[in-house]
Amino acid sequence: MTEALLHPGLVLIAGALLLPLLRDTVRSSAIVALPLLVLALAWQVPDGPAWQLHFLDHTLTPLQGDKLSRLFATIFAIMAAGAGLFAITQKSRVEVPAAFVYAGSAIGVALAGDLVTVFVFWELMAIGSTLVIWSQGSQAAYCAARRYLMIHLLGGVLLFAGVTGHIVDTGDVAFTRLALDSPAHWLILIGFLINVAAPPLSAWLADAYPEASWSGTVFLSAFTTKTAVYVLLRGFPGNELLIWLGLFMAFYGIVYGLLENDMRRILAYTIVNQGGLMIVGVGIGTEMALNGAAAQAFVGVIYVGLLLMAAGSVMLMTGKRRCTELGGLFRSMPLTASCAMVGAMTISAFPLTSGFISKSMVSQAALDGHHLAIWLLLTAASAGVVLHAGLKFIWLVFFQKDSGLRPTEPPRSMRWAMVLFSFLCIAPGIWPEPLYALLPYAVNYVPYTAAHVVTQLQLLLFSALAFFVLLPYLKRSLTLTLDTDWVWRFVLPAMLRHVGLPLSRVWTLLMRAARVLIMEATALVVYQHRQDGRFARTWSTRSMALWVLVLLLGFLILYYV
Repeated sequence: MTEALLHPGLVLIAGALLLPLLRDTVRSSAIVALPLLVLALAWQVPDGPAWQLHFLDHTLTPLQGDKLSRLFATIFAIMAAGAGLFAITQKSRVEVPAAFVYAGSAIGVALAGDLVTVFVFWELMAIGSTLVIWSQGSQAAYCAARRYLMIHLLGGVLLFAGVTGHIVDTGDVAFTRLALDSPAHWLILIGFLINVAAPPLSAWLADAYPEASWSGTVFLSAFTTKTAVYVLLRGFPGNELLIWLGLFMAFYGIVYGLLENDMRRILAYTIVNQGGLMIVGVGIGTEMALNGAAAQAFVGVIYVGLLLMAAGSVMLMTGKRRCTELGGLFRSMPLTASCAMVGAMTISAFPLTSGFISKSMVSQAALDGHHLAIWLLLTAASAGVVLHAGLKFIWLVFFQKDSGLRPTEPPRSMRWAMVLFSFLCIAPGIWPEPLYALLPYAVNYVPYTAAHVVTQLQLLLFSALAFFVLLPYLKRSLTLTLDTDWVWRFVLPAMLRHVGLPLSRVWTLLMRAARVLIMEATALVVYQHRQDGRFARTWSTRSMALWVLVLLLGFLILYYV
C-alpha cells in the first residue's frame, strides 16, 4: 500500500477548482499541463491496492491499479489535455473547470477498487457534465441540462440501490465481476447501461450533447459512455444479454444518424453506435473480445473527439450547425476538412488507422467463437458507420453543393488539437504494438493480413457506392429527429398541462377551504374562551360532578363491552 501516492483523479479535480483563479498565459498553460501531470501520476499507480481506508466496518480502496484501469485512466487524461487545448479560447469561465472535474471523476472511477468509490465518482461525473452543458448559457442548453440531470439522477439512484443491496447481501464492497443473480446486481447493471446510452434511455445523449458549446461537446463525448464501457468490462464480462443489446444500439445509432440534419446530433448517434459495438465485445467475453472492446474504447475517444472538434470548429466559425446550411467548406477550411477526413477514415476502420487495428478484434472474436450471425451483424453495422459518420457528415458539411460560406480556419490552439488527434488516429494504425501492450490480456492477433485488408477495402468501397447511389433519397429536412426523448419533451409537459394543472387547481381550492375552516374554528375557540365566554365562566360543583359521573359511567360500559 502506497499511502504517499497522489490520486490522479483528485489532483485533476483539485486543479479544476483552482483554474478560475488563473488568468491569460498561466491559465492556458495549466489547462494543458494539468492533464499531462495526471497522466504521469496514473502511470505511477502500481498493480493492486494503493490507497485503502476503513469506513463503516468496510475496507474501501479509492486507488487501485491494473492494466485495464491504467488503459482507461491514460485515455481519459489524454482526452482532457487534447480537449483542454481545443477549448483554450473558450470564453466561459465555468466550462473547462467543470470539464476537468468531470474528467477527474472518470479517472476516479477507472482507478476505484470498490463500489462505494465508484458511486461517489459516478455522481461527481453527473454534476461536472451537467455544468459543462449548462455553461453554454442558452435557454436550450439550460433545458437540456435539466433533462440530462434528471436521467442521470435516476441512474444514480438505481446504482445506489444496487450497491447498497449488494453490500447487504454479500458484506463485500470490492468491485469485481458480478453475476446477474440478484435484484441488486440487475440494478447495478441498469445504472451502468443508462450511462452507456442503451435504449430505451439513450435519447439523453443526442438531446443534451449537441446543446453544449463548440468545445463542451468534445469533453462530453469521451467520459460518460466510455466510463460505462469500463465498468461493464470490469463487472459484467461475458453476459450474453449485452451482445444483443449492443447490436441493437449499433443499428439504432446508424438509423437515427442517417435521419439527422444537425451535424453534432449525427455524431452524437455515432457515440451510441460505437458504444454498442464495444458492448458486443463485452458480451462475447473472451480475451480477444474484451481486448477489442477496450482497444475500441481507447481509440474511439480519439476519433470521435476529432470529428466533434471539426464540427465545433465549423460551428464556431460559421455560427451554423445544420447540414442544410453548410457545404463546400473545404475551400476555406482545408485543414479542418482534412482532419475531419482522418477522423472519418478512422471510424470507418480504413487500413493504416487505429480503427482498423481495433474494431476487427471484436469481429474476430465472434468468428473464433463460431458466432456467425453476430459476425454478419457486426459487418453490417460497420458498413452503416461508413454511411452515416464516415461519409454523410464529411460530404454534407465540407463537399456538398457550395453554401457560399467562406469561414476562416479556427484559432491556432484548436488547429493544433485537431492535428494532434489526427496523429493519434494514424500512429496506432501504422504501429499497433504499443496499444496492444496496454490491453488487459496478451494479444495474439495480426490485423494486417491480406484477407483482412482486402475484405475491409471491399466493405469500404461498396459502402461508399451505396452512399452515393442512395444520396438522392437521403433528403435532409429542417426537422428535429426525436426518439424516446419525446417522453420528456412532449408527454410529460402534456401531462403537466392536462393533468398536473387541473390537480393543482383542485389542490389550491382544497387548501383554501381548509384555511377558511381552520380560521373559523380558531375564531370559535377564541370566542368561547373570551372573558364572558362559555369556557371562561365559573362552573358549579354540581355540574362538574355530573359530568364526572357521566364519564365514569361511559368508561364502565366500554370496559364490560
